[in-house]
Amino acid sequence: MAAPKLRNIALKCLERWENETVHADRILADLSKKHQLESRDHAFVQQIFYGIIRNLTLLDVCIDHLRQHKGLKHRLRLILRIGLFQLRHTNIAPHAVINETVSLADNRQTRSLVNAILRNAQRKQAELDELVKELPLDEAYSQPDFLIERWIQHFGAEAAQQLCEWNNQAPCVYLHLNSLCENEAALQAIRDSEATHSFDNAPSDFLRLSGPVPSDWIEQGLIYIQDPSTSLSCRLLDAQPGQTILDACAAPGGKTILLASAMQNTGKIIAADCDENRLVRLRENLDRSHVQNANLRQIDWSSPDQNDPDFPPPASFDSILIDAPCSNTGVIKRRIDVRWRLREEDFLSMQGQQLEIVRNCLPLLKPGGHLVYSTCSLEPEENQQLVDLLLKEFPALQLEESQQSQPWQDGFDGAYAARLRLKKS
Repeated sequence: MAAPKLRNIALKCLERWENETVHADRILADLSKKHQLESRDHAFVQQIFYGIIRNLTLLDVCIDHLRQHKGLKHRLRLILRIGLFQLRHTNIAPHAVINETVSLADNRQTRSLVNAILRNAQRKQAELDELVKELPLDEAYSQPDFLIERWIQHFGAEAAQQLCEWNNQAPCVYLHLNSLCENEAALQAIRDSEATHSFDNAPSDFLRLSGPVPSDWIEQGLIYIQDPSTSLSCRLLDAQPGQTILDACAAPGGKTILLASAMQNTGKIIAADCDENRLVRLRENLDRSHVQNANLRQIDWSSPDQNDPDFPPPASFDSILIDAPCSNTGVIKRRIDVRWRLREEDFLSMQGQQLEIVRNCLPLLKPGGHLVYSTCSLEPEENQQLVDLLLKEFPALQLEESQQSQPWQDGFDGAYAARLRLKKS
C-alpha cells in the first residue's frame, strides 16, 4: 500500500484513540483488518501510531515551540504529530516525511502551514535537541508527573529516569519454548536459529527474537510469545506433576502453559477467567500449546456464584495462582496507552479489587497449600502493601518468599510475586 494511504490510516487511528475509550491495540487491529494491511504495512502504521502515543507530550511541546502561538485546530495538530514524530524518531527521508504528511491536510492553506512548520522543524533540529535536554521528565518522556514522582519516591531519581527511558522504547519480542510439544528437534532448531538469542536474568527456555515471528512456530505450538517476567510467579508456585492447581485469572494462557509444563500435563489445572471472550482465546492458546490437563471455568472472583455446580468446593487445590488485575505499571512499554489511562486514585482502587479476589479464592486452598499472588505492577499498594494486609487479615497465612522484577535492572517487564502458605490447623 502507498505510504500516503498508510499515514492516513495512522491518522484515523489517532483520531479514534482520542475520541473513544477503545485501547490502542484494539484500534490498530480493527483498522489493520479493515484495510487488509500486510505485515510490513501494519508495522509501519504501528510505528507511527504507537510512537506518537509514547511521545505525545514531547511532540506537543516541540510543536508549540515551533508554532509560537496557540490556535492550532486539533486535526492539524494530529497531522503535525505524525510528521514531527517521523522527522525526529525514524530514519525515513525528511523530504518524504514532509511531502507525504502535507498531503494529509484538507486544503491548500493547511497544507502550506504543515509544510512550513515541518520544514522549520527540519532546520531547527539542533535547537529542538537542546530544548528537550532542559525539559522535566514528564515532558521529555511523555509520562504523567504523578507516576514519575511515585517512582522517584520508591526507586530513586536515577532509576525513575531509566524506567521512563525503558517505557519509551519499542518492546522486544520474547518467546517461551514449549516442552509440551514433545518435538525436541524442532525446539533445538529454534534455539539454533539466527533469529533467536539467549539473554541474562531469565530462564533458559526463554529467548529473545529479532525479526518477525514465524507463523509455523506458533501454529505447531512450539513457542508461546510472552515476556520472561510472566514466569516469576510460576517459578515461585513450583507446580508438581499430579497436583490440582487453580489458575484463577488465567487468560490469555501464558502462565497456564508454564504450569502445565511443570506438571508434565498430569494432575489438573482449573483455568478460570471472568470474561467469556477471553476464555475463548484461552482455549485456543491452550489447545495450540498441547495443554491437556486444564479445565476452563468462567468465574468472576469479585462476586463468585458459589452455588454454581461448576464452582470448586472448599479446600480442593494444592496451590492457587492469582495473577491479579492491576495497574500494569510494569508493562507500560508493552501496553502502549496505560500511561494515559491511569489516575492517582487507581492504585488503592485496584488494591480493593485484588483483596476481594484473594478473599474469595483462599477458602479453596488446602491447609498446607501455597497461594501465589502476582501482578505486573511496580506499585507498593498492589504488591508488598497488599500482602501485608493479607497477612494481617488472615493469620493462618505465612509469607515464604517474594520477588520483584524491575525493567531498568532485569531487561524485561516489571512484575511482582509472593508465595504464601496456608498453615495447617
